[in-house]
Amino acid sequence: MKTVNLSEKLNRFSSHWDPHVVADYNDNDVMVVKFIGEYAFHKHDTTDDFFYVLEGEMEMDIEGEPSRTVKAGELFIVPKGVVHRPRADKEVKVLLIEPKGEPNSGDADREPAPKPRI
Repeated sequence: MKTVNLSEKLNRFSSHWDPHVVADYNDNDVMVVKFIGEYAFHKHDTTDDFFYVLEGEMEMDIEGEPSRTVKAGELFIVPKGVVHRPRADKEVKVLLIEPKGEPNSGDADREPAPKPRI
């Protein structure tokens, strides 16, 4: 058992769309990521997608629905099977929780990120 300082972990890298594992929770990876711009539309067939905004603001585009703004201190969960795309006009810092082995790209043609542990 140990305390994880998320700010310290986020300061260890500057890349975008590059989630880093900071802890394990049951059979899940707890990760931090920075991003700007937009990701590809995709879905996860077998798991929900968890986003908690630590700093900044992001938009969650949901296919066929209005975009949702998610601000620092707020979380957004995309149910499994729902086509979505996170995006941000300015850099945003986000906490993610995903089952181990789940590619962050879902069913998109985009290559999944490797998810290094820090």
